[in-house]
Amino acid sequence: MNNRCKWAEKEPLLQKYHDEEWGVPVHDDRELFMLLVMESMSCGLSWLIILKKRDVLRKCFSDFDYEKVARFSVEDTERMMNTEKMIRSKSKIEAMTANAKAFIKIREEFGTFDHYIWNFTKRKSMVYPSHRNKTFARNALSDKIAKDMKKRGFKYVGTVIIYSYLQAIGIIDDHFEYCFKYHDRWHNLKSF
Repeated sequence: MNNRCKWAEKEPLLQKYHDEEWGVPVHDDRELFMLLVMESMSCGLSWLIILKKRDVLRKCFSDFDYEKVARFSVEDTERMMNTEKMIRSKSKIEAMTANAKAFIKIREEFGTFDHYIWNFTKRKSMVYPSHRNKTFARNALSDKIAKDMKKRGFKYVGTVIIYSYLQAIGIIDDHFEYCFKYHDRWHNLKSF
């Protein structure tokens, strides 16, 4: 049996996410938007809850099609508020519409959201030696990106949320030293 980061040891859904997704570089804009929605919606909730709700989030947010989400209306917000198993936070739901609009503006300026977000690290995954046995919730990079995203109109993108997002999309690789993924870092050496 492989040793995993402690947060993913017991729950099968967290194990699967840890083993297959967490820290793996993401470059597809739709997937980047999906993870941004999930991270932003997670504010105040556990990641396990968000993973369990991924399908309902996918359904409510039009399969994470940012073009469609950017056109959501008050009626769409109400529909989501009444969807079974949906996170019933009107402010979060409305924020995702704002985020889709900001996401599209970034695509217009940079060509892709991928190009924008990965340029903060010159298109490389970051491995911080000081993180190998200690949990972090933010750093200078997440502070910088959160500030820039807020300036561009994004909501629910504080530095802690953005730090988690950077981990999710592989910009920050924070697997612990005892984790089997720590020793499987071929993707961190690759520039995209």
